[in-house]
Amino acid sequence: MVIKKRRKNNFFKAIKMEIRQNKVPAAVYFILRAIVILVLIRQIFLGNYENVFMCGLTLLLLIVPSLVQVTFRIEIPSALEVIILMFIFSAEILGEVNEFYIKIPNWDTMLHTLNGFLAAAIGFSLVNLLNEDKRLSFNLSPFFVAVVAFCFSMTIGVLWEFYEFFMDTNFAMDTQKDTIIYNINSVLLNPENINVPFHIKNITSTIVNGNELNIGGYLDIGLIDTMKDLIVNFIGAVTFSVIGYFYLKHKGKGVLVNSLVPSPKDDSNDYLKQLENQNK
Repeated sequence: MVIKKRRKNNFFKAIKMEIRQNKVPAAVYFILRAIVILVLIRQIFLGNYENVFMCGLTLLLLIVPSLVQVTFRIEIPSALEVIILMFIFSAEILGEVNEFYIKIPNWDTMLHTLNGFLAAAIGFSLVNLLNEDKRLSFNLSPFFVAVVAFCFSMTIGVLWEFYEFFMDTNFAMDTQKDTIIYNINSVLLNPENINVPFHIKNITSTIVNGNELNIGGYLDIGLIDTMKDLIVNFIGAVTFSVIGYFYLKHKGKGVLVNSLVPSPKDDSNDYLKQLENQNK
């Protein structure tokens, strides 16, 4: 029981040490955390408890980079850590709580593109770490590593769309944003009940249950938004996968990828190992 408690204490101490390790990510972390706490307090006074939950979730997500580094004993480059922290803040606090998804055109598109890029970087790093592990007999080609990174990124993108669909279907949310369209091509509307699309063009108004929606067209409930998200995720994934391919092809030469690819920890920055050795 005492040993388990000691391990637990060491783990949390290591996370605190990890957060403070590099000055720039540490400064970004503490600034963002302070802003999130202020936003959380404001949302409590406004009685918007859904946003209070989002703020609480953001505080937990901001710890994830340090948690991953301690748990898997890998070193995330400062540039990548800052990008991840800013991405979390931009998606949850700016996007959801402050409604940037609605107020700023293409905010969602920008974040999904960045998500595709980051997810490919993570997938690339996971495979590359295994590839360089001397205990394993992996010797994967640069092309294969790049393909795995691309597939990992697209899988993350698809899983995210599954999550949005689940939330919209089961909790009456609108995470898959609507789009105004002016033409419909539908087999279901074909009066002859045959597998030929029925076309309705130049739609200018929509009436639902006798009420005019005043949107100047027809409402697409999420399909176009989902496909746009996956397309920009694809662009981000391809971009990093190509960069990663040439990085491996030229044997680790490249400032951009070096600033985004995690590496195994050594004794000097493996804080959990240091704490465990102190308690022996």
